[in-house]
Amino acid sequence: MTTTVEHESPQSTTRLSPLLTRAATTTQRVRQGLATFVVPVTKAIHPFFATVSSTGWLVAVVGVVLLAAGLVLGWAELVFAGAAFVSAFAIAALFTIGRSRFAVSVRLNPRRVTVGERAVGEMIVTNTAKRNSLATTFELPVGDGLAVFDVPGLTPDDVSEELFAVPTERRAVIIAGPARSVRGDRLGLFRRSVDWTDPIELFVHPRVVRLHPTAAGLVRDLEGQITKKITNNDISFHALRDYVRGDDVRYVHWRSSARTGQLMVRQFEESRRSQLTIVHSANRRYYASDDEFETAVSVTASIATQVIRDATDINVVSEGMRLRTHTLQAMLDDSCRIQPFDSDESARDFARNATKRLPDPSVVVIVAGSMMDAGDYRSIQRLFSGEVNVIALRVAEGGQPRVQDVAGLQVYTIGALRDLTRIMEKAQ
Repeated sequence: MTTTVEHESPQSTTRLSPLLTRAATTTQRVRQGLATFVVPVTKAIHPFFATVSSTGWLVAVVGVVLLAAGLVLGWAELVFAGAAFVSAFAIAALFTIGRSRFAVSVRLNPRRVTVGERAVGEMIVTNTAKRNSLATTFELPVGDGLAVFDVPGLTPDDVSEELFAVPTERRAVIIAGPARSVRGDRLGLFRRSVDWTDPIELFVHPRVVRLHPTAAGLVRDLEGQITKKITNNDISFHALRDYVRGDDVRYVHWRSSARTGQLMVRQFEESRRSQLTIVHSANRRYYASDDEFETAVSVTASIATQVIRDATDINVVSEGMRLRTHTLQAMLDDSCRIQPFDSDESARDFARNATKRLPDPSVVVIVAGSMMDAGDYRSIQRLFSGEVNVIALRVAEGGQPRVQDVAGLQVYTIGALRDLTRIMEKAQ
């Protein structure tokens, strides 16, 4: 049996190459042409499609399906129903046609309040177009709520002022805005919104109580606090010693030198500026309730407020953040951002990680809720040297003020914010 193998001639391959090249070129041109056409069309119709709500899409799809089914099956009822749906969709689309020109501003007065104080906002809408504007609905998110204003039609340069109240029952950073105009139909098939402003912040500061500057750890030190470290140059005199080559002759005690027959120089006890660190635990598991958490934040803010007023160096740390303390306003603003934090990290690990890059403190104040064990306070105390004064504050909402000794550490229980003043006077 003979098998015949046919081979494609070089001539046929040569003839196909130009055809393949032309086909590839044509395909590329078609793609470019489609892209040139499709991209602009897509950009043009995308804003329209973006205004269609989920209800609008449902009405459009149902209308087309009913219309097609009615024509195919010859059912006049389906055709009528489909036409009604499609007509409703088309008529609703007319409500989004047209553009308005507004100048919108949102003002909050004041921008910073304490919990419970009154805060009022104002939205001002000006028609900057050369023709009358239609009645327009404006929406303004305020915190978790939404304020809705029906602004009437405005003549050119006419102004509409809308007032609104800001809830300040709880400490928070409340975001107001952006103010947006909304156009749509009564059926909710279309909705077109335009943002006119940027969001602005309202700070609802925690309640604070005034502390006495003479409270332990809060004493203003104009000359520094005396330590046991001996130095050759300071304020607090300690003792005399023999002169060593290189000593500053300004500190030679000439009367003693004359009496002993050899040069004697002064030694001093080193004085340091007070450095207070507040370790505020925001771990949710240490608090029995939201009110207890808020009281703890107020305790921290009250201590920090007094320390900043007394011009003592201070650092305030909490889970995930270090509060700014260069001004009182910055500290109070940041205290609004302290939120309950879920973490399995131990109290000791949190305190170590939060303070390891801070200057060595002279006073440490630990603030936590009633669910923190006394041993946790003690474990934080052991992170610092024996010269550091550690004050442990345990916030127990509604509890009786008392003090508990834990292996030499005094743990003070605070039942209400008003207890803080008396407790800080006793803390040693």
